[in-house]
Amino acid sequence: MKRTALFILTAAIAAATVSPAVAATNFRELRQENLEKSAVNFDQLRDENRDKADFDQLRNENRDKVDFEKLRIANLDKSNEG
Repeated sequence: MKRTALFILTAAIAAATVSPAVAATNFRELRQENLEKSAVNFDQLRDENRDKADFDQLRNENRDKVDFEKLRIANLDKSNEG
């Protein structure tokens, strides 16, 4: 009984370690195939949309809307109370 259980356990461990290597997917090949099938080209979309928003300007505009130091102190006070 112990020998059978040990054999089953060993087989399960071997299967769990070998199967991911066998089922490994080559994502570069899949990506290239999808690009060739006229799927959505996210690289092209990203390049086209990169110039539509100035994220540095947005970040600077929004930085002044929230007082992070005040929030940090409030959160420190809450953590010290509990």
